[in-house]
Parts: sequence; structure tokens; C-alpha cells
Amino acid sequence: MIARFQPPAMVPCRNRYITVYISTVSISTPSIQGVISMKNISFRKQLLALSVLSLAAGTAQAAEITVSAAASLTNAFKEIAQRYEAKYPDAKVQLNFGASGALLQQMAKGAPVDVFASADQATMDKAEKQDLINPKTRHNFARNTLVLIVPADSTQSLDKLADLKKASIQKIAIGNPASVPVGNYTKDVLEDARLWKPVSTKAVNTQNVRQSLDYVARGEVDAGFVYGTDTYVMKDKVKTAFEVPTKTPILYPLAITKDSAQPEEARRFQAFVLAPEGQEVLAKFFFKKP
Repeated sequence: MIARFQPPAMVPCRNRYITVYISTVSISTPSIQGVISMKNISFRKQLLALSVLSLAAGTAQAAEITVSAAASLTNAFKEIAQRYEAKYPDAKVQLNFGASGALLQQMAKGAPVDVFASADQATMDKAEKQDLINPKTRHNFARNTLVLIVPADSTQSLDKLADLKKASIQKIAIGNPASVPVGNYTKDVLEDARLWKPVSTKAVNTQNVRQSLDYVARGEVDAGFVYGTDTYVMKDKVKTAFEVPTKTPILYPLAITKDSAQPEEARRFQAFVLAPEGQEVLAKFFFKKP
């Protein structure tokens, strides 16, 4: 009986291959015992192959992507991710929310991100300039508005920006213009109205738009600038004083990062957001089409 080895077989295992070495045995003298041995060996080979395939299936992992998105997208993107995973059971979406500028800094420092969704064009422009995103994958997917809100039980009468100069208005929540898009929009509007200087002395700078919303909801400030969509998150604790027109539309861009570890999965997620199903979720949370 002479043992020989066949060349290694390559068994596919989700984007990788497992090398399998299978031995064969040649019998120099045919006999009943030899035939039985060959059958046993053949059976063992089948068991080995099944074991390898079982191992391959067990080690296959769902394609996981990390999506960094503006804080104002929190509720909408949580539901989008849930629907996406339900539609594609082989996928897993990790969500990371924060101020767009802060998310950009994280990516610049090497944080693993596959999809970036910003609340403004300026931050995405910086990401493109720093070669952090693939510009060909950049698309606008939602639109928002800027509003001034007050606590639900507030008795303040605020109808226009100039009313913020009133002595009764002492604290105003404003996102940090250096990293928070809603703060940038606010500063631009107030500068155009020549109100930035008097209003900024009353500003309570926040790290993201949801922090501004929280401050107003808890009555820690007299008023605050947030997005129109944010007011629905705490509609029983805040109320809108008035909508604030902006020079440029508040458009949200979405792009795939240059260093994405799962570019195909990232593209599929982006397509889902842009498709009617994703747009339906955004509309549910009062985002408008771009």
C-alpha cells in the first residue's frame, strides 16, 4: 500500500480560500480487504471535506461597515440601519454620531470609517481636500432648515432675530461654529443681520446640535438654534419660535471614504439611503429631498 498526496485543494470561504490537503492511497494488490480500505478512506475524505466546508461557513463573518453621520441624523439613520440589516442579513452597520467637524477630525486621525454623512457642504469639501473621501461617490441625500427654538413653557415673545437682543434673553445655545455646521449657519445668518456681536456674548457653545436641543429642552438656556428636524425629537419639551432663512440651502452630502475596508458594502448602503426606501425613512423624520 503506497500513500500519495494530491495537490492542495482550494475551498472557497467568503472572500478567502482555505487550503485543504487530501491524501489518497493506491493499492498494489487488489483484494477484498483493499477494496474495503479504499471505501473507508473515501468515506473519511468525504467527512473531511464536509468538516472543512462547515468550518468555512462558521468562520464567514457578516460584512461590517462603520457609518459616521452628523448628530442631526441620529434617529433617521438608526432606523435606516435597522431596515438595511433586515433587508441584507449578511450586513452589519456600526453607527457613529457627532458634530460633522468632529467626525472629520476622527477620520483625519485614522479612525476606520466606510461612509461619511455630513450636515453641510463645507465639511465634506474639507474631507475631499484632505483626500479622505472618494469624490465620485459624493451625493446630496437630504435637506434641512434652521430654526430658533425655546422651551415649551417659555413665555418669551420671539418673532425675529433682533428680538435676541432683549435683556430677558440671557443665554442662547449655539453650536460651536468651528466644528458644528448648525453653528456655522447660525453665525452666517447673524453676521448678515449685523447681530453676531451682541448675540455671541449670550452664546452657550455646544458640541453638536443635539446638545443645543437638550439645553433648550431642560430650560438651561432661553433659546437655541437647531435644525427643523430636531424639534420633532422633543416636541413636547421645545417649540419653534420661527424659521431662520439661510443664504444657502442646508444640504446633507454622503460619500464613501478612500480607506473603506468594505467599499462594496459601503456602496450598497449608500445606494439604500438614496433609494426610495431610505428616502422614506428620512421623510418620516421630516427631512426634505435635496
